Amino acid sequence: MLPGPLTAPVVAWLSRWEQPVAAALLIRVLTWVAGDLHLEEAAESQFPSMRACFIRRLRPGARPIDDDQQHLVSPCDGQIMAAGPVVNGLLVQAKGLTYTLDDLLKDRALAARCVDGVFVTLRLTPAMYHRFHVPDTATMRDVRHVPGATWNVNPPTVQWLPRLYVRNTRAVLPFTLHGEPSTMVLVPVGAILVSGIVLPVVPGWDERDRHAQCVVPCSTPLTRGDEVGYFEHGSTVIVIASRGVVLAEGVATGQTVRMGEPLLRRVAARVPLSPP
Repeated sequence: MLPGPLTAPVVAWLSRWEQPVAAALLIRVLTWVAGDLHLEEAAESQFPSMRACFIRRLRPGARPIDDDQQHLVSPCDGQIMAAGPVVNGLLVQAKGLTYTLDDLLKDRALAARCVDGVFVTLRLTPAMYHRFHVPDTATMRDVRHVPGATWNVNPPTVQWLPRLYVRNTRAVLPFTLHGEPSTMVLVPVGAILVSGIVLPVVPGWDERDRHAQCVVPCSTPLTRGDEVGYFEHGSTVIVIASRGVVLAEGVATGQTVRMGEPLLRRVAARVPLSPP
């Protein structure tokens, strides 16, 4: 197992190498290794590079969005690495390993709003669809960039390296849910590729200092299922919701979910209001 800083340059170079024949060969190898690369769902059938394959869009209808308004849907395809209540400000990384909301979010006021909430950690494998979406109609508030390492987020590393998610580069995306006071946070965690988190809906995100913690002002209304961003390689999205939200029925560690499927459920009825 090699640390991200040693592997990142090689993986980055290979993924961005625009040579269709080499890309086709690398994709064939990825399919053989990963076994779950479903390119029949992609909007395009050929890719000039591995990066183009990683960040592929899907054909219309490939990810139906659950329309039960009591649900918050999964923002991405992913394996559920951990899920449950936030107890005493702690989130579970793996058996015997925890980390704090304060360390993850780097925002005490935001962490305080989520301290009695619920969380789900979703790992995107390299073969999965790499884009992530908003779980419900909401307004995305000021986005925080937290620099860090690029450790792999595969299961062996999760089991071995304490506080893995707070060591890695990440973005903190707070949302005000429409029609209620609840707060939801998405935390895309980078891995392998340096600065591999792309957020097209956040003005000025690409111009930030990638080596410094900073806040990018944002007040962007989004509709349930809208795309928020994408990874340039497989990684992790941590979903956090404040009090009043629980895990959806059947959601448990070890399962694989797809973007648009139920992930969390409101305890109280939602107040119907016009869109933001």
